[in-house]
Amino acid sequence: MHRGTYLVGVAGGSGSGKTTLVRALRNLLPPDSVTIVSQDDYYRPIAHQLKDANGKVNFDLPGALDLDLLADDLRCLALGEAVYRKEYTFNVEGEEERWMEVRPARVILVEGLFLLHHPGIREQLDLKVFVDASESVQLQRRLGRDQRERGYSVEDILYQWDNHVMPAYRDHLLPYRSLCDLHVVNELQYQKALGVLRDHLAQRTGVPELAILPV
Repeated sequence: MHRGTYLVGVAGGSGSGKTTLVRALRNLLPPDSVTIVSQDDYYRPIAHQLKDANGKVNFDLPGALDLDLLADDLRCLALGEAVYRKEYTFNVEGEEERWMEVRPARVILVEGLFLLHHPGIREQLDLKVFVDASESVQLQRRLGRDQRERGYSVEDILYQWDNHVMPAYRDHLLPYRSLCDLHVVNELQYQKALGVLRDHLAQRTGVPELAILPV
């Protein structure tokens, strides 16, 4: 814990349900006690992204994000300082960029693919959570999300899955799963895991009302 701030890192593969778990956990906490930080808001501009052998941009590499800046922002939040970030729009054409103020809070929930890969982020985390689901479940979730929210074709999604997403998962996520304090299988439900997280945070943050909140 850093000066009363408790940093919880939630990592896992694409479509594993990281964001769903983080939002559910946020809803268990008193509104003023929690802040969410998304790794996605640290993507570098598309002009700076690497392309694969077929000329396709690969967003599923640690270098696609400014993880050093994320580590710096977490340090600032832990010291009680607000930070300002552009909200990432997933390269949707015509989407207006928005600046966000991220305020410090008792609990900081950080979610993203490569949190554990970066030592400067990993070493700041008080609790490390790995969210997992079967490959078929993750792919179905990604297909639905990327068509609905990002306008990608099925062909493009499957190409990314086979050539970018799964290689990144094997190379940059799985090697760190054993370092996590809690492993959540998020396929049908995760209520028990939410209860464990709620009780842990109540104990570690000194917010006793958390212990009586239903999950």
